[in-house]
Amino acid sequence: MSDIIARLEAKRAEAMLGGGQKRIDSQHAKGKLTARERIHILLDEDSFEEIDMYVEHNCVDFDMEKTRIAGDGVVTGSGTINGRLVFVFSQDFTVFGGSLSERHAEKICKVLDNAMKVGAPVIGINDSGGARIQEGVASLGGYADVFQRNVLASGVVPQLSLIMGPCAGGAVYSPAMTDFIFMVKDSSYMFVTGPDVVKTVTNEIVTQEELGGAVTHTTKTSVADVAYDNDIEALLAARDFIDFMPLSNRGEVPERPTADAWDRLEYSLDTLIPANANQPYDMHEVIRKMVDEGDFFEVQPAHAGNIICGFGRMEGSTVGVVANQPMVLAGCLDINASKKAARFVRYCDAFNIPIVTLVDVPGFLPGTSQEHNGIIKHGAKLLFAYAEATVPKITIITRKAYGGAYDVMASKHLRGDLNYAWPTAEIAVMGAKGAVEIIFRGKTPEEISERTAEYEARFANPFIAAQKGFIDEVILPHSTRRRVALGLRKLRNKHLENPWKKHDNIPL
Repeated sequence: MSDIIARLEAKRAEAMLGGGQKRIDSQHAKGKLTARERIHILLDEDSFEEIDMYVEHNCVDFDMEKTRIAGDGVVTGSGTINGRLVFVFSQDFTVFGGSLSERHAEKICKVLDNAMKVGAPVIGINDSGGARIQEGVASLGGYADVFQRNVLASGVVPQLSLIMGPCAGGAVYSPAMTDFIFMVKDSSYMFVTGPDVVKTVTNEIVTQEELGGAVTHTTKTSVADVAYDNDIEALLAARDFIDFMPLSNRGEVPERPTADAWDRLEYSLDTLIPANANQPYDMHEVIRKMVDEGDFFEVQPAHAGNIICGFGRMEGSTVGVVANQPMVLAGCLDINASKKAARFVRYCDAFNIPIVTLVDVPGFLPGTSQEHNGIIKHGAKLLFAYAEATVPKITIITRKAYGGAYDVMASKHLRGDLNYAWPTAEIAVMGAKGAVEIIFRGKTPEEISERTAEYEARFANPFIAAQKGFIDEVILPHSTRRRVALGLRKLRNKHLENPWKKHDNIPL
């Protein structure tokens, strides 16, 4: 028996070494961790239970049968993050460059299948040279098998992708279909075709980093959500992030004990809104003073800064926050902001996360660039997302809520449950000056000025909307946290169903 145990331990030690010490050293020299080191940091200590450690590829072409390495380039299994179950796969660049083979894909598919069965999040750590060319179409079939499971798991269990190395060609589509993507600066990249192909086809000269690096994807393309400086930062952020997530669409949002009083008053908010309606202020301040302990995990902070999306907690329970940001484009909604917020709202709705919306929006961004690039359809995505959402929705208008943008931002008309306004709120079709110039076209500047003051006195306040029942209450800014906490308590057992349908047809 001791011989058998010794043989097992030797086999296990061999598998744990992956592609060997030389390749591990090479990985470290690039500033990257190995697949197993990443899992060790990501999961609770001693919680990882590996499966398929001894799986090997089945390729016999190009002398591949002469080189078989246990695990076949990906480490798979399950463990816990702060005691809560998660499933994980981590591609091992030291084994065949982390390339995906038929068996490699089967291991990932098994992780996704198991996560779906029991209802637990999936975290994929991507570090791969792409499809294993020696296996030809079998590796492509493996990718498609993974894609299919990503689609089936979407909206059922949270899926988080960590890009910690190359991710190119067909490999990019699996992370793209997951809910959130974290990248590492200077060591990870994603693109469908690499710089060499781009140069051949279009004659453009571009580096990997410029084409598909972490900064590019978190600022320009919005493919990724957050970029981190190194592997460790990204993995620790993933731990924090998963703490906000329910285990599945059937689970409750997690609760964390908090010493932050639910009825805490923040008198500094009473003086936050500037006297000049054209002067900006930072909506982050409202968010951090509203949520528990100022703890807010923002997603896509470097993209479409005119809208803020992220997760916080109220009385220990997760909430999603969407907020216009007056510091950027005066808080106007544009194409990028609409897409960013729409996807976030739909995610929250899929996983029963209540949504708190903070509104200061002067309208949709005007211009030929916006119109010609489809602001109508893209803006409709956000409207559609809010309208179909059945989770608790609490809206607070802090200042401007003009025109169609007022409707779009979780208004009462889109089944907002509790719609509040600060006394500084201005709810109207448009700003006073623009409205008066239309209504009183042809009047003298003096008359326009007089009428503008009259319009502001009548409409630049929340009371007309409150008279019509579109605003449930005009609240004092310092009581915002208390009002939201009470509202979420009331809405805890909310039940609302949309008409039966196979699925909707959101304007993509």
